[in-house]
Amino acid sequence: MTNHLLRLSGLEPFTLTADIPFVNVGERTNVTGSARFRKLITNHDYPAALEVARSQVENGAQVIDINMDEGLIDSQAAMVEFLNLVAAEPDIARVPVMIDSSKWEVIEAGLKCVQGKPIVNSISLKEGEAAFIERASLCLAYGAAVVVMAFDETGQADTYERKIRICERAYKVLTEQVGFPPEDIIFDPNVFAVATGIEEHNNYGVDFIEATRWIRHNLPHAHVSGGVSNLSFSFRGNEPVREAMHAVFLYHAIQAGMDMGIVNAGQLAVYDQIEPDLREACEDVVLNRRPDATERMLEIAERFRGAAGKEEKARDLAWREWPVEKRLEHALVNGITEFIEADTEEARLAAERPLHVIEGPLMAGMNVVGDLFGAGKMFLPQVVKSARVMKQAVAVLLPYMEAEKDGAHESAGKILMATVKGDVHDIGKNIVGVVLACNNYEIIDLGVMVPAQKILDTARAEKVDIIGLSGLITPSLDEMVHVAAEMEREGFDIPLLIGGATTSKVHTAVKISPGYQRNQAVYVTDASRAVGVVSNLLNPEHKVAYIDQIRAEYRDVTERHERAELAKKRVPLADARANAFRADWSDYGVKAPEFTGIKVLDDWDLAEIARYIDWTPFFQTWELKGVYPRILDDEAQGEAARALFADAQEMLAKIVAEHWFHPRAVVGFWPANTVGDDIVLYTDEGRAHPMATLHTLRQQTAKREGRPNVALADFVAPEGTVPDWVGGFVVTTGPEENEIAARFERANDDYASIMVKALADRFAEALAELLHERVRKDYWGYASDETFSPDQLVGEPYRGIRPAPGYPAQPDHTEKLTLFRLLDAEATTGVTLTESMAMWPGSSVSGIYIGHPDAYYFGVAKVERDQVIDYATRKNMPVAEVERWLAPILNYAPRKENTAPDAA
Repeated sequence: MTNHLLRLSGLEPFTLTADIPFVNVGERTNVTGSARFRKLITNHDYPAALEVARSQVENGAQVIDINMDEGLIDSQAAMVEFLNLVAAEPDIARVPVMIDSSKWEVIEAGLKCVQGKPIVNSISLKEGEAAFIERASLCLAYGAAVVVMAFDETGQADTYERKIRICERAYKVLTEQVGFPPEDIIFDPNVFAVATGIEEHNNYGVDFIEATRWIRHNLPHAHVSGGVSNLSFSFRGNEPVREAMHAVFLYHAIQAGMDMGIVNAGQLAVYDQIEPDLREACEDVVLNRRPDATERMLEIAERFRGAAGKEEKARDLAWREWPVEKRLEHALVNGITEFIEADTEEARLAAERPLHVIEGPLMAGMNVVGDLFGAGKMFLPQVVKSARVMKQAVAVLLPYMEAEKDGAHESAGKILMATVKGDVHDIGKNIVGVVLACNNYEIIDLGVMVPAQKILDTARAEKVDIIGLSGLITPSLDEMVHVAAEMEREGFDIPLLIGGATTSKVHTAVKISPGYQRNQAVYVTDASRAVGVVSNLLNPEHKVAYIDQIRAEYRDVTERHERAELAKKRVPLADARANAFRADWSDYGVKAPEFTGIKVLDDWDLAEIARYIDWTPFFQTWELKGVYPRILDDEAQGEAARALFADAQEMLAKIVAEHWFHPRAVVGFWPANTVGDDIVLYTDEGRAHPMATLHTLRQQTAKREGRPNVALADFVAPEGTVPDWVGGFVVTTGPEENEIAARFERANDDYASIMVKALADRFAEALAELLHERVRKDYWGYASDETFSPDQLVGEPYRGIRPAPGYPAQPDHTEKLTLFRLLDAEATTGVTLTESMAMWPGSSVSGIYIGHPDAYYFGVAKVERDQVIDYATRKNMPVAEVERWLAPILNYAPRKENTAPDAA
């Protein structure tokens, strides 16, 4: 295994390898940096504060920074309270934590209760070596990495000499006296504002960059972090200039060795495409290249204030005067299709053979795209647009190549991709395929719901170099394990790529990789990593060492996972039930719905549905991490996000005007009461005749005092108390999206194809939100006076929940069978269930309605065998079958024999 890598962990490990150029530390759980988070903590609204942390993790933060330093807050108590709450939320606790405070007692209190291996932010020499050694030794004892500020007894380091001397002194103390692992040391040499008009500030950018270079060369294995936004403080309000300054600064700082910070270098505008005058002015300021750099920057900044610079760039057609090879490259990098057919034809006429146009200027342009994307200087939507340009150019050349009876140029490798059997989701897979195709790989896409044998038969017939599997729902995890085992059994010796929303490095290492030893299964985080992974796996000089590295890493992941699972305390089912959530039913009353049974709704206004779209997940689909609408003004991603959003709005207008989709919905309500951990539905108001049972699972994680072990049944009135009701629904955008997407694909427009699928998903979720509002205000009517706007509904401020089978509160997908039977969903909406319980069409949503005001969403997390046996008995299913569906949350290894419920 490679030594001296920074290794952190929450519930899952995080290793800073050379493949990760820059670590994004989420800072919104910081009371000094977020007014909203400060207000939540001050008001003791910890559930909402947890949502801030959860949102950061969902939006891609690799580490979350937690700071409670505020004068009106008991910082120590707040830190302990919040970290303990985070520890009980697996979807948050999976990432490492940065415990951030200027008060040592707060840091130490956090260290005593945090899970995994955190980062302490920060320690320094400002109080002298004795205090520094004492605190560093405690950090070492607690197993934490540390951020070391360039700060000593005389103050913060502002010059290069001061920065390196303080860091060198701290490094020697830490490594020679404390015995601190050098890879766990992260230096912050202090980013200060430049171009302030004060001469002493002019060299701050150079000082940081050169100090970074010196640290990485002279203090082995240490890391460097910094707060990049400080650099451009003088130009706040002028975002184009700030964005350019950050891009220029990071371009040089990352080359010098900066590898961590608040600004993500992978989400900046294209460095090479900053307007030349502006880039030169930024270089002059950041690198302090001339005495009048600040004055010149002030002059040029006015040209770029607001959108003026971007509009000027958009009108610039000077590139049309360039040679055709450079025009093709420019069109590819910028995703411009307007002139591609004419330029391609011009290039063909000038070439000896049409194939030479592909092998020459087109591949040269795509290589530039690949380099920029790999370096974090282009965004995913831009790359997909580049692929559209490439496909349209190839379409021009294809008839001429066929006339020559000469196939396409030799590819870099052939990759088969498929969404596994039972799963219908393919947006992510399609994006990965586009990115790989942009890098000269031939893609064979088998589509969705592909059986294992078809995958293997096609791979063998096509002699592919790699197989890539994708899946979104949890049963897909088992199917991937099965495909890997079949590859081993049938003697395959090619790499296997694993990706999709439910997949993870841990699952790949623990469940998939051990079953395929002839080659290697590799987890691919997202499209931006796919090219590097594939390149290493197919390079004869690199693949052996790369696979050895992956295997060593996966062994470490497996060992850490096993240790972490053993360390987690869980309670028997009887104890969990004794600690159930207990509502006060004595004063609970909820009105009966306007109807019982089902109602079919197929007269929907697309424009009305569109008002309920939550745009944040739309940007996540395109791997732009941030919350709408703030992402549109993000310093790094704003320009790309605005361009993507404009394209989405243009297509959305067509969808509405031309009625591309025909949404359908069915909703139902039934008298209900809880019996044990199950919700029983009745045919009659007297609740004498049961018609169906909704089974629920209970948390078995050991909880601190005052925190219940929740099951969804806890939120429905128990039998013999008061009348209650439960609702259910299925909504779908409709099957039209698939034909529309296919039409775009046939036109070589993958960008539009992916866009229409992404918007169809948003329509389905928006329809679910709109229908839930109608349920609360009209159909059930328990909140008839509700006045929330569609924008406000994103934060779920309303009473009641709509949990879905297969999601954390009820991970059992087979509960959809009962829901679909009750709603006659296939007949009423056209939505069907695959054998893995995925809904088809994919842009569909289902769930149940619970109206209790205290109901909330939660995750069941891992369960023990006693609950699985009990659950199987209640469902009248074999234990082994239940284990198959609950495999991702089992806290034990299932037995080999099939155990019937009555024999359990």
